[in-house]
Amino acid sequence: MKELIETIVEAIEDKKGKNIVSLDLSGFDGAICSAFVVCNADSTTQVAAIAAGIEEKVLEKRGEKVWRVEGLANSLWVVLDYTDVMVHIFQTELRDFYRLEELWADAPATSYQYEL
Repeated sequence: MKELIETIVEAIEDKKGKNIVSLDLSGFDGAICSAFVVCNADSTTQVAAIAAGIEEKVLEKRGEKVWRVEGLANSLWVVLDYTDVMVHIFQTELRDFYRLEELWADAPATSYQYEL
């Protein structure tokens, strides 16, 4: 799982995604997966590009296909489901509105910063 998250984060960084955070949900009963990776972008075009970049890099480096993708129709909030890891790519305003990390505030979180 760690290698998958690292590959996802690398793909997000490649497309200049912002505020990348992973949440470890493995200690929670009833969690739908073991980890969330959350990021945001300032436009729907960038949200879609990040999603495509993740799919491409994970397939290339790990040989894993995404199980399900939701939200590409409007690219305001796209979710990529890799069964054990779910990736949430928000347009910035929606991430600020939904504050997904606050719902899982007790989960251990890791923040990632890319080098400019």
